[in-house]
Parts: sequence; structure tokens; C-alpha cells
Amino acid sequence: MLVPILETNAFYKQKLTEAGITHPNDIQTLSDYQQLPFTTKDELSADQVSHPPYGTNLTFPLDQYTCIHQTSGTTGAPLRWLDTRESWDWWGKCWRDIYNAARVTSSDRLMMAFSFGPFIGFWSAYHGAQQLGALTIANGGMTSDQRIRAILSNDVTVVICTPTYALRLAEVAAQEGVNLSTDSKVRVTIHAGEPGASLPATKQRIEDSWGARAYDHAGATEVGAWGVMCQSQAGVHLNEDEFICEVLDTKTGNPSDEGELVITNLGRIGMPVIRYRTGDYVKLKPTPCECGSQHRILDSGVIGRIDNAIIIRGLNVYPATIENIILKFPDVNEFAVRAYRTETLDELEIQIESTNPTDTASAVGDAIRNALGLRTIVKTVPIGTLPRYELKSKRFTDERSL
Repeated sequence: MLVPILETNAFYKQKLTEAGITHPNDIQTLSDYQQLPFTTKDELSADQVSHPPYGTNLTFPLDQYTCIHQTSGTTGAPLRWLDTRESWDWWGKCWRDIYNAARVTSSDRLMMAFSFGPFIGFWSAYHGAQQLGALTIANGGMTSDQRIRAILSNDVTVVICTPTYALRLAEVAAQEGVNLSTDSKVRVTIHAGEPGASLPATKQRIEDSWGARAYDHAGATEVGAWGVMCQSQAGVHLNEDEFICEVLDTKTGNPSDEGELVITNLGRIGMPVIRYRTGDYVKLKPTPCECGSQHRILDSGVIGRIDNAIIIRGLNVYPATIENIILKFPDVNEFAVRAYRTETLDELEIQIESTNPTDTASAVGDAIRNALGLRTIVKTVPIGTLPRYELKSKRFTDERSL
């Protein structure tokens, strides 16, 4: 992998040379590898700004690249990312690992409930399905109710989308008088983009709504599809056949069982990342998975984005933790959270749509206080008031930074 990168990739040739790495033989051991410099998203973004439109992290001439996607722009300006035919096939292979773990086969009928815009999203899931030989149902321009009808009329058996959108589709189906758990043939749902499918409350709600088994998956545009949930569903496996993965303490930078996930992908030579700081906060399980895989497993998948943690009165709270508490209440349809500052104190306000507003608001407040030691303001709003999302949800707003 390092030979062509050191020879022709201007971004990494300079970066590695400055670190004293001029030949692949300079990296012989894990200890040598751990001396390599980190790569950050800010570096990559700055490189694309300085050398538009694609930056200098290109190992081959531009005519060898066959597709371009970009990040969602959730945490900054979108990054443009290019793949060669070989690296795009590698992406598909990573998704076949996800399908195999969920026991999806060529006999299944798949729908990626996704807009298919420039965000890489589930484009790679589609490519992996083509490699698998499964029938995929086109739905890029459809509304949610049109997708529900397409799921029913095409006997779709596997739905792939964000956890938020799975719940939104279930809500739309119920409004149309459709019970997905009995009226559809969906048996598997696969999710990415948010921690939801590894959160017990969200996962249970998806499975109850669809009458299907929900699987989590993790990946990133600039990294690849690195996370796989097996049949045991005890967490998300690191795909260590295709990625070098480290978990580092966020304060010391030393190897740890809990901290930031750092990844090097092994199948994307054309536009690679080496020791990439994902910004994902994860926790390794101390024992092997009962499925028998030797790949390490993350407890609860991606716990949250390190830069998305909400600090309230000295407490470091991840949005996913709050989501898992709120969605344990079955009469909560949707919610939104905002942090703001009064003259003397930081406050956390939660708005909920509930069919039992008075009792549930009080119970949600009590549950958060008991679990986190945090007093919150819980308000109810009419059902249908709060936004719904097709891709990643934006339920959390920190007005202190606006």
C-alpha cells in the first residue's frame, strides 16, 4: 500500500517524509506504525481548499478515478472524495461483509431508502448489493408514502436507511393504515449515519414497528464501511480484515479500551486515509463475541461524536444517551433538545410530542435526572409539530455556540 502512496501521493508523501518515513520498510512493526502521524478532517479540508477541487491526496492521475461522492457536511464543509474502480469495488466488498453478517442473500429484495444525491450515504450499499446479486428497488425521487407503497408492491425484504428515517417511514405507514410488521415482507433492516440502531430503545422501537431484525453499521465517506453487526447483535465488530483500527484515550493519546477510534483503510490506495482520527467515541468490549469472530467488538457501536457532546453544568452528555432514555417511552412520537444559557445557568430543554403529554413529560424528566443526575426542562408540543428527517436527524441544538 505504501509504495505508490510514497511515490505519487503528494499529500502523504510530504506528510510521511516529514515524519521520517521515506520507504515502506521503515514500517516493520506495530510500534513503527503507531509512530505515523495522525490525519485529521481539518487537514483534508484545508488541502482541498488550497488545491481545489479535490486536493493533493490523489495517488493516481485523475482519469483513473471513476466516481466522486462527498461527506454530508454535518460537521463542516463537505469533503469531496474520489474512488477508482478498484477502490469502489473494495467498498462493495465491505458492504458484502455487512450483508453476510445480517444473512442477506441474492434472494432478497433490497431498498436503500435514500435520496441518492452526492452524499455517499448508501451508494456503497447499492454497489455491494449489485455484487451480491440481489434485486434492488429504485426509489431515489420518492416521497415517504411512495416508498411505503413500493416496499409493499415489490415484496421488499431488506430496508437500508438511517434509524431516524426507519421510524419516520413507520410513522407514515401508520398514518396510511399500514402495519409494516404484518403487511410487509421486510425481515431485516440495516442502519447507519447515527448511533440509533445500537441504542436499545431505538433498536427496539424499529424492530417493533417493522417486525424485522435491525442491524447497525458504521462507516464514513473518507474511511469506508468499517463496522459490522453480527447475528449475536452484541455490538459492532471492527472489520479488521480491511482496516487497521485503534482506540485511543482522548486525553493521553495512548491505546485504551475507551476513546477515539482511529482508522487506516487498506483497500483505498487511490485516495487513502492513514491513522485517521474519526472523531467517533467508542468503547471496546472486554470479551470476544459469542459469534466466534476474532475481530474486536464495540459495545453500543459508536457512542457519539466527540465534538457533539453537550456539556451541561460540568456534565459531558452524548445526544445518543438522551435519545435512548426518551425513546423508552412508547408514547413519545418525536423529540427535540436545545441547550441554552440564562444569566446564571446552562439549561437543557426537551420538547416531546406525546399521546400522553402531562404524565410523559414528568416521567421523561425524572428518567433523565435518575440516569444522568441532570435536571432538564421537558415541554410537550402538539403531535406533528417537530421536524422529521430522511437522512441524519438534527434533534440537538446548542444555542450557546450560535
